Amino acid sequence: MTSYECSAKTIEEAVSQGLQKLNCSIGDVDIEVVEEGSKGLFGLFGSKLAKVKLTLKDGDSEDSGENLLDALSGVGEVKLQPEKKAPAQKKPQPEKKPMKAEKAAEGASDAEYAKPAEAKPAEPVKPAEPVKPAEPVKPAEQKDASTVEGIAQQYLQQITKMMGVDVSVDVNTDEEGAVRVNMSGDTLGILIGRRGETLDALQYLTSLQVNKGREEYTRVTLDTENYRAKREEALVRLANRMAARAVKTGRRVSLEPMNPYERRILHSALQNNPQVSTHSEGEEQNRHVVITLNK
Repeated sequence: MTSYECSAKTIEEAVSQGLQKLNCSIGDVDIEVVEEGSKGLFGLFGSKLAKVKLTLKDGDSEDSGENLLDALSGVGEVKLQPEKKAPAQKKPQPEKKPMKAEKAAEGASDAEYAKPAEAKPAEPVKPAEPVKPAEPVKPAEQKDASTVEGIAQQYLQQITKMMGVDVSVDVNTDEEGAVRVNMSGDTLGILIGRRGETLDALQYLTSLQVNKGREEYTRVTLDTENYRAKREEALVRLANRMAARAVKTGRRVSLEPMNPYERRILHSALQNNPQVSTHSEGEEQNRHVVITLNK
């Protein structure tokens, strides 16, 4: 089994270099993230390169739907099985008293208990409104397949079709040359996943596909149903609320583990707050933001 380790400034660049070295595609290898890497202080001191390990799969394989969907769970992700707990023993329930005794304990008289309730006339049942059929998704403008926009668009159209999600994939390039993709039509949030994990995985895979075999790196950003903006607003509110708690209690506050993109939002939201400071602790998937008081 052939393996190859490579390092670069980002995980995407390291994987892309490894694929070029092995002369294969993303579906032909298993990817293990050895080190996430970091920019260090001001991007100059203490920076670490991202390191990945690519292992060729047994036999010849192509980029099938199974390979792509398996990759959506996150490269190098380790899922811990929940610890099985012994079933709790049921406590014997006390014998219920007759209703008359319960009324007496609450101070109700026998006369009140015996008084029959007045019957109310049944309300007429309203007929159910007919369910409107979902409107068909309008197809997006097709980009030239030889451009980075076209590569990203065709890749996402194929992978969303394999997922059984009918969406429109709109692609454009911003002023900085980054590819921005907006997918519309996913009313159930399938493409977002838990806290955006599926959307991040799709963005990562699309970035690999766009930058495959290219010397110049192109940044790719995916969004659907304006999720990125909504998530950023929620994280900013969370940062301010947790900072207020740290000031009120006089103790440091540790937030739940988040990906680098979300941690950067938290750091940025509190960087001008004179009362608190933020830093990250933990390794890989357990890395989280900690808010401390300024002395």
